[in-house]
Amino acid sequence: MPANNDWVDFRRDDETGIESVNAHFRGHAYDPHDHDELLVGVTQQGLQRFNCHRSLHTSTPGRAILIEPGAVHDGHAPDAEGFTYVMLYLPQSWVAEMMQRRGLGDVSNIEGAFRHTLTDDALLASAIQQAWFAVHQGEGRLARDQSLDHLLTLLSRHLDTKPSLQHSEAMRQMQLLRDYLHDFMAQDIGLDELSRLSGIDRFRLTRQFKQAFGQSPHAYLVRLRLRSARALLAQGIEPVQVAAQVGFADQSHLGRWFQRAYRMTPAAYQRQCTNVLYASPPALR
Repeated sequence: MPANNDWVDFRRDDETGIESVNAHFRGHAYDPHDHDELLVGVTQQGLQRFNCHRSLHTSTPGRAILIEPGAVHDGHAPDAEGFTYVMLYLPQSWVAEMMQRRGLGDVSNIEGAFRHTLTDDALLASAIQQAWFAVHQGEGRLARDQSLDHLLTLLSRHLDTKPSLQHSEAMRQMQLLRDYLHDFMAQDIGLDELSRLSGIDRFRLTRQFKQAFGQSPHAYLVRLRLRSARALLAQGIEPVQVAAQVGFADQSHLGRWFQRAYRMTPAAYQRQCTNVLYASPPALR
């Protein structure tokens, strides 16, 4: 668990797949990482500073944080007292289905992007807080469903359509490499291998990959493995098996990267995922 009086209170709703977090950090919070889900949260206390979309953002109490799938972000507290926040991780498939039902647009396949990473929309911030409480505190299905419906209605106003990827030869080569990393995630892939596949020298390859996807091939591969590990852990697969399936050298290798990105061990994450329906609700922070 996090040190220096940091804490993470995490839960998972099995029916919707939504994960809810209430956390407090001082100093460094977590390393750059991304998620498959849409992240919506509210800063409750302190200054919450993070890099996202190659810009530095500082959230203050009451501001809403909106991060789409695949957006790399980190986190730290610029002030000694740290920061506290609540966050919902909304699965893409669930969001797409719910928004299509309500005629709010199709955001499947990460086609939706938030117009702003931070917003002072007080109604949206309130809706996030209410939905988080209903999910995290197990208020029942009706309370959960109604608060999430309200949240999605307000959230749709902040979604925009991402511009189509350029169909240049260079972009097609980078997409080929990205697909290769997905297909062979568990293998020990090297730059020379990617260079042969794309026909681009390894130095130019790294530069073009970063321009296309925001991170080097290795950093992208680590992110991919971590996201896959989260999904497998939530299914109850043992960490040692998960490490082998996604391509980490061993369980300790998985644990080091997992802790850096999510500030909890794989075992702690899995325990809180699988026990969420049986655990007693914690006292409000």
